[in-house]
Amino acid sequence: MDHGFVSRHATGDWEKALITGNGRQGALVYGGPGGPGGLDRGPGDLRVTFSHERLFLPVTEPLPPPSTASALPGLRASLYGGRPREAAERVVELAAGEHPGYATTRWIDPLVPSATLAFVPLSASGDYRRACDFATGLVTQEWGEARQEVFVSRPADVVVIRYSGAGGSLRLAPIEEEPPVPIRFARSTGPGRLLLEAEFTAPWPGAIRGYTVECRVVGGSEPRADGLVIDGEALVLARTVIHGSGPGPIDEVLPDFDVLLREHAAVHGELFARSSIRLGRRTEAGGVGVVGSVVRVDAEEAVTRLVEAGRYAVICSSGQLPPTLQGVWSGTYSPPWCSGFTLDGNLASAVAGLAVTGAPELMTPVFDLLEAKLADFRENARRLYGCRGILVPAHMSTHGLHNHFGPVWCLTFWTAGAGWLARLYYDYYAHTGDLAFLRDRAWPFMVETALFYEDFLAGNGDFVPSYSPENTPAGGDSQACVNATMDVAVARDVLRNLVHAGGLLGTDHARWRRLLDRLPDYRIAPTGELAEWIGATGFRTGDAGGPGADGPAGPGADNHAHRHASHLYPLWYERDPAFADPRLEAAAALAVRRRLEWWRGSDSDEMAFGLVQLGLAAAALGLAEEAYETVTLLATRYWREENLVSTHNRDAIFNVDVCGGLPAVVAAMLVRSSLPASGYGRLDLLPALPREWPYGEAHGLVVRGGRVERLTWEPGRAEAVITAWTPLLVTWGAQRARVLPGETVPLTFVGLDAKLTREQKV
Repeated sequence: MDHGFVSRHATGDWEKALITGNGRQGALVYGGPGGPGGLDRGPGDLRVTFSHERLFLPVTEPLPPPSTASALPGLRASLYGGRPREAAERVVELAAGEHPGYATTRWIDPLVPSATLAFVPLSASGDYRRACDFATGLVTQEWGEARQEVFVSRPADVVVIRYSGAGGSLRLAPIEEEPPVPIRFARSTGPGRLLLEAEFTAPWPGAIRGYTVECRVVGGSEPRADGLVIDGEALVLARTVIHGSGPGPIDEVLPDFDVLLREHAAVHGELFARSSIRLGRRTEAGGVGVVGSVVRVDAEEAVTRLVEAGRYAVICSSGQLPPTLQGVWSGTYSPPWCSGFTLDGNLASAVAGLAVTGAPELMTPVFDLLEAKLADFRENARRLYGCRGILVPAHMSTHGLHNHFGPVWCLTFWTAGAGWLARLYYDYYAHTGDLAFLRDRAWPFMVETALFYEDFLAGNGDFVPSYSPENTPAGGDSQACVNATMDVAVARDVLRNLVHAGGLLGTDHARWRRLLDRLPDYRIAPTGELAEWIGATGFRTGDAGGPGADGPAGPGADNHAHRHASHLYPLWYERDPAFADPRLEAAAALAVRRRLEWWRGSDSDEMAFGLVQLGLAAAALGLAEEAYETVTLLATRYWREENLVSTHNRDAIFNVDVCGGLPAVVAAMLVRSSLPASGYGRLDLLPALPREWPYGEAHGLVVRGGRVERLTWEPGRAEAVITAWTPLLVTWGAQRARVLPGETVPLTFVGLDAKLTREQKV
């Protein structure tokens, strides 16, 4: 097939299942023959495990965030006095004193599966084959004469399954695993019908009470004690409905596989086809100067395929809510980190490629999720710090209250969450030009974020407490700190965007300019890298220092052996103007290389999205080979060949954040864009093109201020067709061309000449 893959790998492991989904409903498709190399037990079957984007099992009652606002002066004294662990432990002590539920770390409610539908052929023998078509969302399994076809319809919101070639039995049941809290299940079977009812016993208000999985079976079938027996062909329409919500009866769905697939493929396929990237080398048959005739060598073919696989997974798991850690899929009651929305890196990585690969509207579920939790975010800010505005937790699923923290992972000290998410709001505007969205949704969220900063910043402009996600300064004993670079960078970004947006909307923004001027400068470490910890405001760009060298409030010494690269935030989206300073730019480049040295030589199975952070920074700095190395590490360490879904660790933990992150890094190597406050926006073509990609083509990449309809390149030549909604200065190396709003213009860059052929305007 043109887009997708075929495999002969049979598995009983849901983490290696093929995936399909419509964002609201998910289906894991797996199974096959038993015995050596096949399933782990029994003669084998063909399975579909269902899930729903809102099926978070009520396990942990939400609590009010700890009221630590009155303790803030003491926390700051501990941090300024060089006692960061004391500050982190004090928060835990105060929380446990308020509520016994804080005596241990509190987790969020987990995303769980609803049921598994198993098909056992009456006579099972022969070869096994499975396939996934990215362009349609159709997944197939074939085992001898038995054939199973599965997709999840976007228009009808139903899982559609067709069995053909062999009769067999169908059984609908919960997964074979003990849930962490009691669930009452009831199963029933009737003519052409399988039903599973689940009832939860959560005592707190607002928790979901249960769900129903209904399977309508069309075709010859006979009930039996635990399921149905079907003849050689049957159609199953399945849906998980959360109690108290959901669509109408499943009987209203037209029972026609081909019609349903055609209607679904028109919607899903249009999303998938909006952009494409091909990387590689020209064939000999292509002739000199023919860019379109490309043969992809192994490494580049793998990257091209993984870009498609990643985009497919994120499209399939973007519904009314954005992807969780596991997208919209789950096969266990105890997923790692509860598979919620992890806001200190994972969610941002999962959605990083949506806008640039042509689907910015799939970002709106992020905003819908956040706006539904604004009251909780305000409560976090008020109780934790006595501030106006909003404070976003690092982990979230059914509520947005700040309940997850501890003496080591001092997450109440992380104040960058709302600001990072505010960048996603602003980036949606930057990629679409939607002024109504900027006014009605982005501006209010950014203002609430800035209100928190206005109240929270110490009198000298310090972020204290502060936190660089999950990293501890070298030689330190706590992750707590003063002025983590990420905290400063995120606030700078939000305030600059407020100033820009205020000018566009005619809204007073002078206060945000004044607040921006109060923020600390970035710091260059004594060893030359961009520092991850700035320290107190007495330390400025170029200052040396570390704990013990510059006093107890001195900045932490950098620790490059770490999976996050949070201090490179100023380069992930639009470059902070401070990096026009060659010294800071060189320091950032050295920071990228230092982290890459650790990744390159590490035998660790650490999480993958830190490589996304490094890749985006490298691309922004024009470090082509460094960016290429991050892509190579992602492609070779963090994808399963069995289903082309990314993993959190090396070959471990089904996780979709890199499915969005890898396409984002590849796109950032091909296009770099920014939207300044006035004048021309900037679009750089091929800013970080590695020598391994001398030829290639891309279509449908959306940039800040416009769209790259087509981009092709070969050594010494690049061609592009650009559409702009704001004035754009387009560059290729040292060459320049301008595209005005409303124009779609072909550009040709050859050698030292740039030619703008306006007579060919389309």
